[in-house]
Amino acid sequence: MIRNFAELELDPNLLLAIEEMGYDRPTQIQAEAIPQALDGRDILASAPTGTGKTAAFVLPALQYLQDFPRRKPGPARVLILTPTRELAMQVADQARALAKHTKLNIFTITGGVQYQEHADILGKTQDIVVATPGRLMEYINAERFDCRAIEWLILDEADRMLDMGFGPTVDRLSTECRWRKQTLLFSATLEGKGVEGFTADLLKDPAEVDAEPSRRERKKIAQWYHRADDMNHKLELLKKIITDQAERSIVFLKTRERLGELRAELEKAQIPCAWIQGEMPQDRRNNAIARFRDGTVNVLLATDVAARGIDLPDVSHVINYDMPRSADVYLHRIGRTARAGKKGNAVSLVEAHDQPMLDRVARYVKEEIKERFIKEMRPKHKKPVFKKKNKKKDDKKKTAAKDKKKVAKKKK
Repeated sequence: MIRNFAELELDPNLLLAIEEMGYDRPTQIQAEAIPQALDGRDILASAPTGTGKTAAFVLPALQYLQDFPRRKPGPARVLILTPTRELAMQVADQARALAKHTKLNIFTITGGVQYQEHADILGKTQDIVVATPGRLMEYINAERFDCRAIEWLILDEADRMLDMGFGPTVDRLSTECRWRKQTLLFSATLEGKGVEGFTADLLKDPAEVDAEPSRRERKKIAQWYHRADDMNHKLELLKKIITDQAERSIVFLKTRERLGELRAELEKAQIPCAWIQGEMPQDRRNNAIARFRDGTVNVLLATDVAARGIDLPDVSHVINYDMPRSADVYLHRIGRTARAGKKGNAVSLVEAHDQPMLDRVARYVKEEIKERFIKEMRPKHKKPVFKKKNKKKDDKKKTAAKDKKKVAKKKK
């Protein structure tokens, strides 16, 4: 069991940067992925956001570049692909903070940036480039970016790249970087599309790292729920929690329409908020995130699509105004709080029809989610009870019915 970063055999300059960033001990994903990557293995990792995955691939990459320093100036040696521009900027910022005491150059290549800015970068020596697949491919096609020097290829949020239709582009980039030594793939889950959407030769005999956030890491998040009789009651509960309990909260909704309605209600109640949703112009999205980041507003409304991959500091409460469609999305949502070793709270506002989903979530996170009450706002309705299907009984009934049919046929 690795208890501190010094045990990971990292350079003193990296350890100093880690200490300055306030990390005391490696998270599970870091403790498992870093040694394997430094041993030269390809990595296939499942890591939900909030588990410290960025450092899990950035640290071994920085260590590798120092263990094998370049002999002459030239193009990038490590390529990190991310699905969105915001995530690319976040990863690059964290990489720069970790590389603070080295002389390594870290650049981003993303959409929404003028060609001239990129041309200046491409003319310099780069060590690590963090890029979005589409824009990078444009430069490769125009012969402005050279992939032959890439030694490490890292895919962050690989499942989301597939969701966004980047599968074929990533496969092409993999072919362009065919002289690389190592590939690291990080995805929220290892089932389904997380990996199967890419060509089989992307990874060679990878070490599999599955970092469900440990109970200890999840314990930092207090989870509870309030029952709501109807939409009105739910809205009043939310306003009370935002004004009385929460310092900085992200409120999750399941659709853009619902987000619009809640936004109007909060404006009426004079509760300032920012919001992000799918298909939103990039500048407005950046502006909303910046307002929340710098504390201009302390409430951020978000849909699931919009919130994947954003890292916001000091979120005290994640509030599920609408329950998510699946239990793993719940885990993604609550991972926005209690980051970097801090404590956090996850509150769900639950109407009668949400109760089965809450039960499913509790089974998935393997802990009981307790009910709490706000004194003057207790629900008037009784808690609904949903009968569990008795599988054995059902199977017996089906078998009996089949036997009856067989007997009836024979009689005929």
